[in-house]
Amino acid sequence: MKQFIVFAVACVFLAAVTIAGSPPENTIATGQGPLTIHPVEHATFAMQWNGKTIAVDPIGGAAPFEAFGKADLILITHIHGDHLSVDTVKGLAGPSTVIVGPASVAEKFPEADRGRITVIANGESVNWGESVIKAIPMYNLTPERQDFHPKGRGNGYVVTLGGTRIYIAGDTEDIPEMRALEDIAAAFVCMNLPYTMDVPAAADAVLEFKPKVVFPYHYRGKGGMSDLDEFRSLVAKDPSIEVRLLEWY
Repeated sequence: MKQFIVFAVACVFLAAVTIAGSPPENTIATGQGPLTIHPVEHATFAMQWNGKTIAVDPIGGAAPFEAFGKADLILITHIHGDHLSVDTVKGLAGPSTVIVGPASVAEKFPEADRGRITVIANGESVNWGESVIKAIPMYNLTPERQDFHPKGRGNGYVVTLGGTRIYIAGDTEDIPEMRALEDIAAAFVCMNLPYTMDVPAAADAVLEFKPKVVFPYHYRGKGGMSDLDEFRSLVAKDPSIEVRLLEWY
């Protein structure tokens, strides 16, 4: 009986150590230390990596980013108000901040500030130190939705940090370019109607390009929140893909 009790206590201790030692849900391992994700709201988030801060589609003013200081890199996917705030970008940008976006985004800045934007189009890449930022198409496929996000106007991104590939979808449906992605460690995938795609389409695309981890984001639309339980259930067909839910709203 004593042996059983000792064994049981040992099991509980080991389980506690495993849980305590598990990486946080908002952390992705890279070849140069952890990447930590900080959701702000909807499509806006910050990532901290290797002593650097990356702001993605920052809106809502600089206050939510105060804990991170000035951004070292700002990625902007497209011109819609839930992805682009010129004033927020200005508030986050320091003298050495690199700002990346498509030409349509640069055109929204005052002419005097447009030179600050590193413009890349779908399929193009730019180096950020030893890291690489590649612009991935983001657009609508469904005819009645194509005016929301026409092909070529906005960028999704694959950012390679410490040899680890991170995909940021922006606003898109389950386009062939998304489905063809390879070796993605973590993916931020949108799902809200009528502007992007529904949950089954998002899940089906994820099952095809097989990121190791997927973060649903941008999942509130006119009809309310998308069904994340359904998304998780559909993606569970491939147990190698981990769905992580963070606090976006």
